[in-house]
Amino acid sequence: MVVLIRCSRLSLVAIVAVSLWISTAQAQKWNRLAAFPEASEELYGIGSGGKLYVFGGLAPGWKPKGLVYEYDPGRDRWTKKRNMPLLSHHVALAEIQGKIYVIGGFTLPGSGPAAWQPIDNVWEYDPAIDSWKALAPLPTKRGSANAVVVDGKLYVLGGAGLHPGSKETAVSPAGPHRALGTNEAYDPATNKWETRSPMPTARNHAAAGNVGNKIYVIGGRLGSAFITRASNTDIVEVYDPASDQWGALLAPMPTARSASSWGLFKGKIYVAGGEQRTSEYQRTFRAVEAYDPVTNRWTILPSMEFPRHGMAGDVIDGKFYLVSGDAASGSAPSTRIDTDVHEVLDIEGK
Repeated sequence: MVVLIRCSRLSLVAIVAVSLWISTAQAQKWNRLAAFPEASEELYGIGSGGKLYVFGGLAPGWKPKGLVYEYDPGRDRWTKKRNMPLLSHHVALAEIQGKIYVIGGFTLPGSGPAAWQPIDNVWEYDPAIDSWKALAPLPTKRGSANAVVVDGKLYVLGGAGLHPGSKETAVSPAGPHRALGTNEAYDPATNKWETRSPMPTARNHAAAGNVGNKIYVIGGRLGSAFITRASNTDIVEVYDPASDQWGALLAPMPTARSASSWGLFKGKIYVAGGEQRTSEYQRTFRAVEAYDPVTNRWTILPSMEFPRHGMAGDVIDGKFYLVSGDAASGSAPSTRIDTDVHEVLDIEGK
């Protein structure tokens, strides 16, 4: 009889747990917020001080817009800020003590055909006073890299750039260039860079985040910087800055994709949207997935309402914001679909 009572209690606990999970899952839904004022692809977002900051934008002909906007979740309002000092795209973003670091990227060449010219520029943006300051340049010129902060240092991983010794000055879909595994660390206290252990899988357009002082790099693009010539990967790799070592391969991403948006919340990395190419199609994603490094497992979340890539995104106070982007993958100018859609997912379903 005692055993039966214990089983009943366990069953009751299980039922309550499942009920709570179902309740949270049902409460998790995407909602629309204030539209982005200047719809664009290739926007990059990061949270700071409870607000979302959006940088970048790319016009037809690969012309960088250099936009900077601040979004206030409390007022559901956008405020335009000073443009980026160097008009560039596919920059990496990071935040340290209220300052936002804008790293690398591509510019439009001053002459010749349109292309992506890798740069080494590093900027510190201060949202409090809307000002920019140039910092020590990135040792390796590259764009579409990831920037992750661990213990006050900034690690820039991967990206795309030129072959060593190449006579090329910019990258284009048919031109010679490569995905990079480069790993370089910046110390804001000294304004100096150092070279660290390279990433095992060279890639660009990946997602990345710091959980437990280790860096997780997720998915991304192999070979080329351009989806029309590249293949996506589902590989997840982990880097320990303390030992400067890379670990074993982790549970693969459920949906291999690149050019997604991501954010961190309570030890999990949330990845949304992106694009993919195969021999049969090119497409954008609605998929939203969360990776838990502790369990090495993925969770599927409610899909975005609008599939797109090249959008700005981050998690602020448990809410995943996704802003603007392009609904057409690798499109020609005549089929490009920039959207002003701004969606938010309450991760905890409150």
